[in-house]
Amino acid sequence: MLAQQKQEIVALFQAALAPIIEGLDLTPNIVLERPRDPSHGDVACNVAMQLAKALKTNPRELATRLVSALLADPNAAGLVEAADVAGPGFINLRVAAGAKQSVVRSILQQGAAYGRGESGKGHHAIIEFVSANPTGPLHVGHGRQAALGDALSSLFEAQGHEVTREFYYNDAGVQIATLANSVQARARGFKPGDAEWPESAYNGDYIADIAADFLAGKTVSASDGEPATASGNADDLESIRRFAVAYLRNEQDQDLQAFGVKFDNYYLESSLYADGKVDQAVQALVDAGVTYEQDGALWLKTTDYGDDKDRVMRKSDGTFTYFVPDVAYHMQKFRRGFDQAINIQGSDHHGTIARVRAGLQAVNIGVPQGYPDYVLHKMVTVMKDGEEVKISKRAGSYVTVRDLIEWSGNGDITRGRDAVRFFLISRKADTEFVFDVDVALKTSDENPVYYVQYAHARICSALSNWGGDEAALANVDLSLLTTPHEASLLSKLAAYPEVLQRAQAELGPHQVAFYLRELAGELHSYYFAHKWLLDDDEALKLARLALATATRQVLRNGLALIGVSAPNKMERAPVEVHADEQDEPAA
Repeated sequence: MLAQQKQEIVALFQAALAPIIEGLDLTPNIVLERPRDPSHGDVACNVAMQLAKALKTNPRELATRLVSALLADPNAAGLVEAADVAGPGFINLRVAAGAKQSVVRSILQQGAAYGRGESGKGHHAIIEFVSANPTGPLHVGHGRQAALGDALSSLFEAQGHEVTREFYYNDAGVQIATLANSVQARARGFKPGDAEWPESAYNGDYIADIAADFLAGKTVSASDGEPATASGNADDLESIRRFAVAYLRNEQDQDLQAFGVKFDNYYLESSLYADGKVDQAVQALVDAGVTYEQDGALWLKTTDYGDDKDRVMRKSDGTFTYFVPDVAYHMQKFRRGFDQAINIQGSDHHGTIARVRAGLQAVNIGVPQGYPDYVLHKMVTVMKDGEEVKISKRAGSYVTVRDLIEWSGNGDITRGRDAVRFFLISRKADTEFVFDVDVALKTSDENPVYYVQYAHARICSALSNWGGDEAALANVDLSLLTTPHEASLLSKLAAYPEVLQRAQAELGPHQVAFYLRELAGELHSYYFAHKWLLDDDEALKLARLALATATRQVLRNGLALIGVSAPNKMERAPVEVHADEQDEPAA
């Protein structure tokens, strides 16, 4: 059901209730839901049960009065076909066939805008994701963050939010020092296994690549940073540090470009220290009276804000614990005007949530409770050739995003990117995921992204074979779409805007992947039940082609939202239950 139709039905209930609650201090909350059993109707409402006690009446009797008034309302004509009362007072409505069929015209008229809303208009959201330390190539966990974060950003934009995609670089601390020492050891001619090799060093081949370019005096730069030119002196540790960080930031930029992910802003942890933001945050907490000194350390009273114990902010050696710059960083997010902040991180960050939120509440600058929101994802296991892959030679200890894209596309970057992006959002973030490269390479319905893309290509093929004017399909007679397959497909198309709204509100982009898989299934079933181009009835053929074209548009919209392409042609049809498909030419 379209949003406008939903609003019209709510207005019908309000009109039916008006004489019943006149003069009473009652504000009904009219909620429309889909019945669990489709045979009960298209829309269910429990407003009679909600108001019965306040009106001192039987809920079923009230529901009966509302149904009679609603059906007698002239505004219900063409929208509500039937209404009845079920159980203790539920009201079930059946939407008129013409109203259901009108979704096709709406989609064809709105095109790429179909499904988008304005509920977020005037709101500013910052979504932080990936945020990898510049100490190595991006691993598959970063890839899951990139897919989730970019899709979630698009969902917020689709609801009218102004969105900033931000990458936070942890470019300060022990790990950066370890990176510099690792590159220096390579530059001096040592390698893993040598007695001189640092015990905590990074062992991947990429360290040797950085060292070689450093000794060659090369210049590298990240997309938002100043160029770093290597001094070529293996004893110059500071030059090595700057060069190695810039080198890896540049490599991460290239990986993200291959993945189709762009950021609006990069924020450096080091800037929080350089600009005094960390010291200012600590002083604000001290001034607020929520800290205390003990054992030579500075503690934050996080238990006052729901944490299980107080936390050390500044250790006895004068250094800060890792959540302190996070508090400073999120204070800046709030002061930059973002009324909603969302962090997409690995589940190992769970412990920082209470501490960061406690710090933000304690500084008392108006940060709302629950700021920021978190989407925590679990690990990804990679399977290839029937076996788990744990090590990438280049990275030394993990599978990289680049590995996954190249393997999944068999050399085709676009195909690999599509598979990786679709797969990595196809499960809830808080569930572990097994990425099977062998499945990603299949051209059958076993491969979910291929199955969805082929639905789009199948429609393109049919329209190409028809050869008519697609623009004219917006004006065809849709009343001929009456079969169960058509009713099911119409209902699925009408649900798309609600899917986007729910996915955005619940921070769950996986819901879009679920929906696209279901929509593709409806399309494939419809195709086999009714070969659109073989209809003798020209008007019926045009109506079915209009329905197929609307479906193509929604598939294209949904795939674009999650960063996946919608090819017009595919290698061959998925292997499905219909044997006669084997004779069909490739789409």
